[in-house]
Amino acid sequence: MINYKKPYVIAEIGCNHKGDMEIAKELIKVAKIFCNVDAVKFQKRHNKELLTEAQYNAPHPNPVNSYGDTYGAHREFLEFDVNQHQELKDYCEAMGLDYSTSVWDLTSAKDIAGLQPKFIKIPSACNNNMKMLTWLCEHYEGELHISTGMTTKDEIDDLVSLFKTHNRAKDLVLYNCTSGYPVPFKDVCLLDINILKEKYGAEVKHIGFSGHHLGIAVDMAAYTLGANVIERHYTLDRTWKGTDHAASLEPAGLRKLSRDLKAVYESLTYKIQDILPIEQVQRDKLKNKKG
Repeated sequence: MINYKKPYVIAEIGCNHKGDMEIAKELIKVAKIFCNVDAVKFQKRHNKELLTEAQYNAPHPNPVNSYGDTYGAHREFLEFDVNQHQELKDYCEAMGLDYSTSVWDLTSAKDIAGLQPKFIKIPSACNNNMKMLTWLCEHYEGELHISTGMTTKDEIDDLVSLFKTHNRAKDLVLYNCTSGYPVPFKDVCLLDINILKEKYGAEVKHIGFSGHHLGIAVDMAAYTLGANVIERHYTLDRTWKGTDHAASLEPAGLRKLSRDLKAVYESLTYKIQDILPIEQVQRDKLKNKKG
């Protein structure tokens, strides 16, 4: 029997703010007031630590989405500094919303840990950075959320073992994820949630789902399989320039996602008696009593 936990919806803004603080704040405000989510999440990268010199100075692989002459310049344009992240965190808290950030390197992890958010996210691309994970386990007291896209089962075992070694498994949220933008339905592989639950459900805090697919039907299924933390990319306009917008939900879609997850949560119960009070009225009126 699955004990369904209340859904927790994260709107991943990532870099969909286009490097503009006012757009970032508008995304926060809409996510809270219109979409009724629980948290928003950004990204933090120290690009010269994360990228080789050749990668930094190379052209963007898809120039139409680039905000700079090189990939490094593109990434720097989209980057907020620590003071700006503090401003975003303060704005989220004023709106009654949890703030978080994905960290892509050790310097960024240290910067964001200093802000003491409720949770920090480690993206699939960085879940093998054991130096960063070890530092976070030892110095950051909040929840640590980790996606498992492009990760082998043995590597997931190593991740969980690291957290157990540091007595931090109960602060770990492990996400089922397929890395792709967008991901076709045949590659979502939702049943891997069952594997994560069976192997780690008793050890970690939550099982989550980070989706890069289209629509919201898949998220409902992920929740019913036991992933109560649901993360989706979110933008104000899917036609904007940038890599992630096309695989993101616009406000109307995110609002429906949040609404429908809460509806499913309320619906996943057993009847407390054979004939519910709402049914008794109909039974008295409609049930054939003549035998």
